[in-house]
Amino acid sequence: MEDIEDVIGSGAPPGLRFPMIAVGMKPKKLQSRKMEDIPSLNIPGTQTIYIKTFGCSHNQSDSEYMAGQLSAYGYAINDNPEEADLWLINTCTVKSPSQSAMETLILKSKSARKPLVVAGCVPQGSKDLKELEGVSIIGVQQIDRVVEVVEETLKGHEVRLLKRSTLPALDLPKVRKNRFVEILPINVGCLGACTYCKTKHARGHLGSYTVESLVNRVRQVISGGVKEIWLSSEDTGAYGRDIGVNLPILLNAIVAELPPDRSTILRIGMTNPPFILEHLNEIAKVLCHPCVYSFLHVPVQSGSDFVLKAMNREYTVGEFKVVVDTLNQLVPGMQIATDIICGFPGETDEDFAETIKLIQEYRFPHVHISQFYPRPGTPAARMKKVPSRTVKNRSRELTSVFESFTPYHGMEGRIEKIWITETATDGIYLVGHTKGYIQVLVVAPKSMLGTSTYVKITSVGRWSVFGDVIEIPDDNICGGGDVLMGDSAIFGLSKDGSCSIEETECYACDCEERCNDMDTHKVSTNITNQEDRRINGGSSNYYSSMKHGVSLRWLISRKQKNWLGSKDGRTSGAGEKEEVSRELARFSYIDWALMGVMVLSFACAMISAILYFFIVNSS
Repeated sequence: MEDIEDVIGSGAPPGLRFPMIAVGMKPKKLQSRKMEDIPSLNIPGTQTIYIKTFGCSHNQSDSEYMAGQLSAYGYAINDNPEEADLWLINTCTVKSPSQSAMETLILKSKSARKPLVVAGCVPQGSKDLKELEGVSIIGVQQIDRVVEVVEETLKGHEVRLLKRSTLPALDLPKVRKNRFVEILPINVGCLGACTYCKTKHARGHLGSYTVESLVNRVRQVISGGVKEIWLSSEDTGAYGRDIGVNLPILLNAIVAELPPDRSTILRIGMTNPPFILEHLNEIAKVLCHPCVYSFLHVPVQSGSDFVLKAMNREYTVGEFKVVVDTLNQLVPGMQIATDIICGFPGETDEDFAETIKLIQEYRFPHVHISQFYPRPGTPAARMKKVPSRTVKNRSRELTSVFESFTPYHGMEGRIEKIWITETATDGIYLVGHTKGYIQVLVVAPKSMLGTSTYVKITSVGRWSVFGDVIEIPDDNICGGGDVLMGDSAIFGLSKDGSCSIEETECYACDCEERCNDMDTHKVSTNITNQEDRRINGGSSNYYSSMKHGVSLRWLISRKQKNWLGSKDGRTSGAGEKEEVSRELARFSYIDWALMGVMVLSFACAMISAILYFFIVNSS
């Protein structure tokens, strides 16, 4: 759940402002290397580059942009560090383990006598770090000049490029790790001042891309075959506050560009509670859209108001609950992920018990649990620490509580639409996600990568579910007016097939009421009847089993009509007979042909058996 960029001259969209401090390059020959050890110095663009990325999806997007520019210039990108002529490490400063892994990799590159460029948050936020001595570094706002830095480093120079005035353009060359997924940075930096966070030291204050530049990028990647678009930033909810717009304005503009056939779906990135509280209804409406995942990552970090105040998180546990309860109430099948930091300085046993209580109450399907690590230069690093043994024990206890949940229990037998975008690490399964962003593993040909399809859920695990690909008739697809099975397909498109939120129609029982409530809903902490939603992963199990020996088309239509026909999902016997007659009348010629073949085969088998009986008896 997990869930960005400067060229001299034109390219950066307006409104992207950063203080310009210094750009420097100091020629310095590598002390431990001879010139003959450096390959192809006189032919730039012929070398092989190994890129290693640590951290969030924002960092992954940065690496993809750097790989794209290097590839466009002729450099080869190789996943094998031993075969590479230069290593490029894109770093993360959020946690100590990530930085420790970076330091280990730097030592390995020096031992292997490989030219090295270090990019990302660590050099940007800690440029005087001892481990960075003697290596080239490039900051988070200068990735569009990575070719220059690589060229000079291959010549034996040490380059330090850390400060620029604008962000790079979004249309730079890009080599995606997953060709079907576009990680789209919508802003950099944040407006918060969390006492434990080092990222703001690197990414800086909020800087947002314009709505126009982001919409243009969406059009570009959709035309290039992208099937998932991830909006990424340090805080998605803060988008636009520096340029006079907000997140709902951006989301509505992007959704209007999504294909009406639902072949491309949008995922909204991590957002902190303070900046979405005032936009909950608008964001809920977007999350209900059939082209948007009903999923959101909202970090809480602690269940104690005392700890949240010490963290300077700028919200209370009650306000976090308002966010979760409101989205659960207004968005069918809503899935929410959150983060917890165990052992923050000053956290008592009572504070930690409040965190346990919060996680048990909501039973989140995804919780990212971290032990507190003091980051140099942050206020929290100077606070009195909780003993390390206590921190580890709390982390283990919370992990045990979280792993006891069964968030996908009851999904067996349901029909879900999924978007398939990758192959599992075992090479056997393809990986797709439901509209609620539940991971589904299916055995299917790799030609299905980059497609959306329907699956029947066959079994569930702790972290994902398993499904079989099935075929749904065209007249049951979104836009045809019918309701599909499972929460992932409650909402149809408008009658003209467009994906605009204003025209999205709501169907099926209380789902229409939920949509209508979005415009008038008043936020309240006294939202009730949520326990079933939390236990069942945010949705009801409308379809628990499939009967054999009937046409799938007839079964889907019959169950839909049963569900819509009454509140408890049952109809009268006479009504069922009428429905069967109507569905039989709608059989296609192929259906009748298949039935005829089956009847003829049965008759032939019976005749053969009778003839055999008479022959045996007569002899």
